[in-house]
Amino acid sequence: MKRRLAAAALALLLTFSLTACGGENTPPEIKGVQDQTVQAGTEFDALSGVSVEDAQEGDLTAKLVIDATPSIDFTGGKAVIEQAGEYELVYTVTDKGGLTAESYATLTVTRQTGDAAVYKQFDFSAPQTVDDHGWTAQISGGADASGELKQGAYVFDIKTSGGNDADIQLVKSGLPLKAAEYRIAAYAKATQETSATIQAGGQNAEVTIGTGIAPLELDFTSTGAGSTDVILNLGQSPAGNIITIDKIEIFEISGKETKTPVYTGGPELTVTAGDGASAQANGGTVEISGYPTDGGVWSIKTDIGLPGVSIEAGEKYYYSFSLKAQNAQSGECLVESASQADANRVNFNSFAAGAGETVTVTSTFTAEQAVADPVIRLQIGAPSDGVTSNQIQISDVQFGTVSGHLKTVKTIDAFTPFGRTTANAENPDQPWETFNGTDEGAEGVGTIWTENGKFFYRIDQGGVTDWHNKLICGYSGNPLTLEGDSYYTVEITVKADKNVSCGFFLNTLGGWDPRISETLDITTQEQTFSFTTTDTFITDMDFEMLFQFGSEQTAQLGSVTIEISNVTIYQMPVM
Repeated sequence: MKRRLAAAALALLLTFSLTACGGENTPPEIKGVQDQTVQAGTEFDALSGVSVEDAQEGDLTAKLVIDATPSIDFTGGKAVIEQAGEYELVYTVTDKGGLTAESYATLTVTRQTGDAAVYKQFDFSAPQTVDDHGWTAQISGGADASGELKQGAYVFDIKTSGGNDADIQLVKSGLPLKAAEYRIAAYAKATQETSATIQAGGQNAEVTIGTGIAPLELDFTSTGAGSTDVILNLGQSPAGNIITIDKIEIFEISGKETKTPVYTGGPELTVTAGDGASAQANGGTVEISGYPTDGGVWSIKTDIGLPGVSIEAGEKYYYSFSLKAQNAQSGECLVESASQADANRVNFNSFAAGAGETVTVTSTFTAEQAVADPVIRLQIGAPSDGVTSNQIQISDVQFGTVSGHLKTVKTIDAFTPFGRTTANAENPDQPWETFNGTDEGAEGVGTIWTENGKFFYRIDQGGVTDWHNKLICGYSGNPLTLEGDSYYTVEITVKADKNVSCGFFLNTLGGWDPRISETLDITTQEQTFSFTTTDTFITDMDFEMLFQFGSEQTAQLGSVTIEISNVTIYQMPVM
């Protein structure tokens, strides 16, 4: 009998031991831990909304231990913190089986402030003067049409055309010329596809205006000083058409440069993948079998080797290569050190290729620093929607030096009420402007205007990178200035005609040090977003508010219009 009791006790002990050793036991789960902000001198409850659940023991919240760096004296999970700053919190709990769970959060303690007061509230109701930059609409013959500046663009409402190409025109008279190559690029779209022509410098170009925004281009050469009229002939348009011209770019290219290759040939590829991604090089092909589960564009890097090449500071270089993707792929293209990465970077570029499309990726740059081990580095860890794998072929790599000087002067005639080249350029009450990726040779077209007391930003073409479509408040010459020794809350009331997201940043002007970094998920229903800074600054500082809309998702939306009815900045001075 004693033997049976001993055996039973031993079996029971073994069962408990197996459970304690982890055969069936699972660690507790801490829920509700998140970053928080409180004001100095007020009570902080570290346990508010926090709980611990254990599959074997149930509620273990009472066992939760909270540590802080710098140290905080908690009583029952509560504390009054007098010193402003950031505190790193560690939540720890251990079950009877010896299994431990941890969770982390940052507590930001701000200085005591007075009541919030309106610091700046933007008034979008005042009438705005729009500069036509010398462009005029001319309607003649039998055409029944109008051309006027509205909604940040030149808009032609064509009820009937006159049947003659020149009956409906947009004209810039007397464009000054010198001995140079010229390019005219007018970004236009129409409700119905139509033919048109561009005239300048004794040249004509037949173009098509489609329903999506795209540049209408004409190249010509001037042999010396003079002038020319630039004319867009729109008289071939069908009746009932509306043609919108967002902006017109004029390129003046003078001088001569010579490109001398120092490396040509097939690519020498090296691929690294992290954050759950899987990719490898196979000859001149990058094979991506899985994109990152938690990462970004940097999670898959492909280095195009440049054996025997070194880069000298102050010298001018170029590169080009062909890229073909099995599925849609975009990414960043960098020239930087193989070993030091962005600490030794001399060029930043981007690219996008549709499924099965071959694109040429090219750039010319002057190196600001020397690079002993340069590579052309592709960062391709951000997949297009629905893409789970890819094959990217790279060929015809060329890298070399550039001698001589090719000077390009680019003039952008945009028809917006705000920005550096407008009547509001130095108006501190309206320091708004928009930036398009196409302003720097990338993707993205958009325009801004005010109407009925509201501010509108229409994206006519989305770019795949955040800065390709950017709404800006505050720029060099007309900054958004905030006073020192204060906290600020930015309140934005906004909606859009399609769901769209953007990054929102309150950034110091002239560098990258955002004091607010958030995401706006804008819907067709009006919402009010509110964000507060978590630190102060000693003196008055100049800032820019950035709304960066470029993304793969935005690029697929087509035209989208964002409507902002309120932007208010509140100030809370430190006591």
